[in-house]
Amino acid sequence: MINDSKDNGFYSDHKYCDKCDKYVSYLMSVDTSYCVECGAAVHLFSKSDWETFNDGLQERRPKGGRPRNKGAKKAKSPKTAGDDRETA
Repeated sequence: MINDSKDNGFYSDHKYCDKCDKYVSYLMSVDTSYCVECGAAVHLFSKSDWETFNDGLQERRPKGGRPRNKGAKKAKSPKTAGDDRETA
C-alpha cells in the first residue's frame, strides 16, 4: 500500500512499478516517471489500489443530476426535413 509516514518529503515518495510488483522510489521525467530499481515506467497506484481508490470516489459522488428548473419551458422538437413546405 501507499507510504503512510508523516514525512511526505521527496525521499519518502513512492509510485508503483508493475515490473518490480511493489511501490518504489522513482525518477521523474517530463512525461513519465521511472523506477530507480529496474528503469520501467511507474504509476501512482497498483491496479488493486486504483480500484479501491476509484470505488471510494464513486461512493462519495452525489447521485442524480442537476435539479430541474420549475419555470423552464419544454424545448420544442426540431423540424424534420420537409416540414417547412406549405400544406394545401
